[in-house]
Amino acid sequence: MLQTSSGPTLMGVDVIFVGSILAGVAALAVMMAVYAAVTIKDPMAKRVKSLNARREELKAGIVTGSARKRQSLVKKNETRDKVRESLEGINVLQESQLKQVQQRLAQAGIRDKDWAPVVIGARMVAPIVLGFIAIMVVFWSDMFPDWGTTKRVAAFAVALLIGYKAPDVFVTNMVTKRTAEIRKGLPDALDLLVICAEAGLTVDAAFNRVAKELGRAYPELGDEFALTAIELSFLTERRQAFENLAYRVDLDSVKGVVTTMIQTERYGTPLASALRVLSAEFRNERMMRAEEKAARLPAIMTVPLILFILPTLFIVILGPAACDISDAFAANGPANSGSV
Repeated sequence: MLQTSSGPTLMGVDVIFVGSILAGVAALAVMMAVYAAVTIKDPMAKRVKSLNARREELKAGIVTGSARKRQSLVKKNETRDKVRESLEGINVLQESQLKQVQQRLAQAGIRDKDWAPVVIGARMVAPIVLGFIAIMVVFWSDMFPDWGTTKRVAAFAVALLIGYKAPDVFVTNMVTKRTAEIRKGLPDALDLLVICAEAGLTVDAAFNRVAKELGRAYPELGDEFALTAIELSFLTERRQAFENLAYRVDLDSVKGVVTTMIQTERYGTPLASALRVLSAEFRNERMMRAEEKAARLPAIMTVPLILFILPTLFIVILGPAACDISDAFAANGPANSGSV
């Protein structure tokens, strides 16, 4: 004897069972969100530790006055040293390429320059590893028996390309995210710098104060301002501290702020008025970007509306009617067959 489901069905699927599964998934997602919100860590703890290490490094550099002694004070990683020595041994570690990768890592928030040879080495090792995996999967195994020679060679070439571009894409993604976060908080930081300048604070004290105030809202920007304040206190040339800020941040707005700070240091122009003009300009730019995104929103929402919202709306509206029709046909089916 066939057993029929007691609950309503839609296209042969028990609606109550599927709804129970979806409710369980939603409850699990809510619990994970609550756990993530409760166990959130302070983002400034690790950054303060790295800034203190940078402070000690600058102190050591000023006291010793020798680059060789300054490097001996920093504990190096043996694996990264071996990678650097290996790349230098095969003459693939160019100085210009090394400086470019170091700058990209600094823009991504990684200030340890010893990681640059690792990134360059990953460009060489990753294509070999992924290419070998592609050869095993595509040529040696029978996972894709229907593929011809052209498709197999194309898959091998794609694996090599992914292996070569993956380190650069990873670093670029980190730089993009960090730059976007710094761009968001820059107008507020300039407003606070204006207030600090009008209150009579020095430039390094103003940067330090802004870093403390914006550390939780914009940790990346607070990190950069705190490091700039440290360098202003310890470097012999204050201009170098501002140039280091422009070096670490891939943003034209920060370069404009650095140029303004250098000019005020050199010519003695009023700092508060110049920063106020820059702050207003950056706020207008941020408002224009927001208006541009709002103007693109209808076109962007068209695809999610068609793919996700409209089908759900049809299911909610027509689902009960479909369930009633299905139950009516299921109830009338045995009666009609018995009468015949």
